[in-house]
Amino acid sequence: MRPTRVVIALGGNALEDKNLPSTAHSQLQVVKRTSEYIAEISCAGYEIAIVHGNGPQVGRILLASEAAANVTPSMPFDVCGAMSQGYIGYHIQQGLKLALTKKNRILPVVSVVTQMVVDENDKAFQNPTKPIGPFYTESEAKKLAEEKGYTVKEDSGRGWRRVVPSPLPKRIVEIDTIKTLWNTTISIACGGGGIPVIEKSDGTLEGIAAVIDKDFAAERLAEDMDADILMILTEVENVSINFNKPNQQNLSVLTTKQAEKYIEEGHFAPGSMLPKVVAAVNFAKSRPGRKSIITSLYKATEALDGKCGTIIEH
Repeated sequence: MRPTRVVIALGGNALEDKNLPSTAHSQLQVVKRTSEYIAEISCAGYEIAIVHGNGPQVGRILLASEAAANVTPSMPFDVCGAMSQGYIGYHIQQGLKLALTKKNRILPVVSVVTQMVVDENDKAFQNPTKPIGPFYTESEAKKLAEEKGYTVKEDSGRGWRRVVPSPLPKRIVEIDTIKTLWNTTISIACGGGGIPVIEKSDGTLEGIAAVIDKDFAAERLAEDMDADILMILTEVENVSINFNKPNQQNLSVLTTKQAEKYIEEGHFAPGSMLPKVVAAVNFAKSRPGRKSIITSLYKATEALDGKCGTIIEH
């Protein structure tokens, strides 16, 4: 009997600490802390792959590139996404390898620069929704929109951010490589949702300006790898309805039908919990016996044991 396969989607809180400055050094310290929890999952006997977000990081890379445009040409958006895959993956490789070694678990950890095919006619290109970069006040955001042509939106009560198109992932270009690595290596793949590319009629690939939601990318990877569990790690221990209201209700076990009902009722914020729940539902429905877990990074191993978190099953 093969070990249980888990694809882990790491949220932004696993890569950055709001109480620390947004620097590469502070990110590495946070990633090292995060890696301790991921190593526990591996040591428990699960086969894992990791998908991470890149919203704050790709936004900062793009801002830096644009700010230096009078010195050196600014980088295209897809290249900024590839750069974020590289440096976030590098940090996770360092942190996770160290955490595994301390637990006497000897496994290679590798990042795969991953392209994700999207549909160039996806409606997302007409309605940008994916937050990137830092938070702004409303006045700062609207000034940026006026000066630079950014699309800006309020982000779940936390402030204003730039938003970009977020098309759905269709195909992982490097999936065969990830499959080859699976049994002997912990792969960090589809970073930031994957570098969005469109496929031309002659079969060539071309980068496009967008950020794919990492939860949907993780769901695509989990299906393609025939995983048993999609684990989405975020800031909260449970999915809730009536979030931040006096009648907030934390959810522990949901059927896909119940989750879809709550989605229709508008309980989950776009750009926040909504894509997580939709991705979790899609995976749970994709094959009998599969389940999704949404919980806090710090409760990951307990959630795998069924002791906490929100489990979604078909």
